[in-house]
Amino acid sequence: MTSLKQGEFVGSLDCGTTSTRFLIFDKYANIVAQHQLEYPQYYPEPGWHEQDADELIHSCEVCISEACTALESVGWAKESVKVIGITNQRETVVAWSRETGKPLCRAIVWTDSRTKHTVARLEQKLKSVGIEVQPGTFKKGEEGIQTLKDITGMKISTYFSAIKLRYMIDHYENVKKAHEDDDLLFGTVESWIVYCLTGGVGTGLHITEVTNASRTLLMNISTLSWDPVLLKFFDVKESVLPKIVSSSEIYGKLAGGELKGVQIAGLVGDQQGALVGNKCLKQGEAKCTYGTGAFLLFCTGAEIVQSQHGLLSTVAYQNGPDSKPVYALEGSIAVAGSAIKWLRDSMYLVSTANEVNVLAATVPDSGGVYFVTAFSGLLAPYWDPGAAGLLIGLSSYTTPAHIARATLEANAFQTREILESMKLDSKSDLKRLMVDGGMTNGDMVMSILADIGGFTVIRPEMRESTALGSALLAGSAVGLFGWDISKPETLAEVNTQGNVNFSPGMEEPEREKRWQGWKRAVDRSRGWDEGVDE
Repeated sequence: MTSLKQGEFVGSLDCGTTSTRFLIFDKYANIVAQHQLEYPQYYPEPGWHEQDADELIHSCEVCISEACTALESVGWAKESVKVIGITNQRETVVAWSRETGKPLCRAIVWTDSRTKHTVARLEQKLKSVGIEVQPGTFKKGEEGIQTLKDITGMKISTYFSAIKLRYMIDHYENVKKAHEDDDLLFGTVESWIVYCLTGGVGTGLHITEVTNASRTLLMNISTLSWDPVLLKFFDVKESVLPKIVSSSEIYGKLAGGELKGVQIAGLVGDQQGALVGNKCLKQGEAKCTYGTGAFLLFCTGAEIVQSQHGLLSTVAYQNGPDSKPVYALEGSIAVAGSAIKWLRDSMYLVSTANEVNVLAATVPDSGGVYFVTAFSGLLAPYWDPGAAGLLIGLSSYTTPAHIARATLEANAFQTREILESMKLDSKSDLKRLMVDGGMTNGDMVMSILADIGGFTVIRPEMRESTALGSALLAGSAVGLFGWDISKPETLAEVNTQGNVNFSPGMEEPEREKRWQGWKRAVDRSRGWDEGVDE
């Protein structure tokens, strides 16, 4: 039998909303081996989206094992993987027992909108009682809303983790009791994964990475620490929270499996991971990732820019425990690729996701149809949990092709909305947008994005930017390949396969006409669920 070669590679565990992947990269960001596995999603009631945390960690273990097998099948020893990074779906909440290490309930996913009433109650509390910034001193009403935004960069929404944790404590007796008894451990997905992969009960690390912590509504984005003011407002004990760590440092080692003993040295939320993977490390650089949802991040450097136009201020990454954080403005779209999945799995309009591009290409436009994909309300820039999905402009002329095209156009219109807000906040007009994610594989959706947005869309040949981001952070932490996130020139040879550019071809009057039609459609979808404040 031929002996296996020894090399130097970095692994990335990418736990997304619907599937997990483990990718093994070389120093140029070529993928040497990989494995992907979908895991079950649960929708027990309208607006609910859950995952089984045990199934999630099982998918991680399988992907690592199978990717190592794939690595050996191409002639490399698994010992060639020197370090791994982890990137994850953000805001999704896992609650487990300190004593048993077992989940106390299913994870509540970031897209879940069951917490509308929790949001309404907390918004009312903020207006009438306020947030206690010092003993006996409360900020309430608009002042209270702004105070929360100043501390967190966020606003109260079904989207963020503290709201989901509060729901669990309020509605699940075992979680409530665990919280009272100090048996509860809370974490976002990377926290749960690290805990399990480092041994679980007894040896498992209970940590969370700063970009993920910045999405909880519990962390002060200036101090990068859990804020007592926020913990008191949301009524959450600090003892249940993980230790906040940077995006790039040695956290611990894998306790078992094919890569037992390999260091975990990079952690990052998936959208920030894509920012790093696209090497958008400096102020003014931006990217948009199109997956289940779509997320546009604009790097603002060392400065926290507080949006006045519906965007979020968030941590982009922190290159080591002693480094200052880099910040970003973010626009979040809840539904992007998941709308295509809906056409396939619920409407049976197509049999594969790729067919949507083919079907949409059979018509020159949407025939006046607009599809506001507000399946779980609208995120940026509206932040309307009561908005509902809306197909409008239907007539006897409408065909499945028009609906397919309207679905792709919805993605483009929402991207433009975020860029319009970003332009107002950053005082700069983006002429070129770097994109990545599974939805960008279709040329039709990219052409539509360029036409409706009125900007050039740049799609890299190697589009696994999210996974690459965590790999770069891990490699940088241990000095692998000479990578150093603080010195972008050390990454010059990474991911240089080239780009495909899509330029706008639509005339400006037609672009503006469609844009005004979209805004009218959005207005009609907003506030549909009038019960959100009951």
